Amino acid sequence: MPTVRPQKRNDSPPWSETMSPVLPGYRAGNRIQEVQLRRDEDMQFDPLNDAFVSIFNAEQSGHYEVTVKPASNLLGSLLGIMSERGYIGEYEKIENGRGGGYRIELVGAINKCGVIKPRHAVKFAEFDKWESRYLPAQDFGLLLMTTNQGVMHHYDAKEGSIGGRLLAYVF
Repeated sequence: MPTVRPQKRNDSPPWSETMSPVLPGYRAGNRIQEVQLRRDEDMQFDPLNDAFVSIFNAEQSGHYEVTVKPASNLLGSLLGIMSERGYIGEYEKIENGRGGGYRIELVGAINKCGVIKPRHAVKFAEFDKWESRYLPAQDFGLLLMTTNQGVMHHYDAKEGSIGGRLLAYVF
């Protein structure tokens, strides 16, 4: 019976000398490739969600103001409703030539906020179902929605007997 000899172990993979660097931070012999992304260069798939997450995180961290980017008319409408109902303080639009942003004053009134995905279509008769799904108690918090009469909260939509699509919640 032939004897089996242990093969010589090579710590670096054989392709490390011949392969060109694939990602920044690649070093021959190092199997971990580093990818460095800066916040400004990240792609935004849902700017509205990014804004609500930034507001919630700043609120939880105890900050008094937060800046969200990029600015949009939809975000401005939602901030106006939240300011009117006392969830945030004053806000101002910042023009910087690169999409702008909003500087928002926080008052510590937000327990939770977020974007509703997918944007469910809601009929006037179904508000109770969606309130129980996204809000912690009856008559506590807001469902922010878009209707054919503009962006509004669900209490205004109930008064007007209109439906629409859910965008976000805040309580």
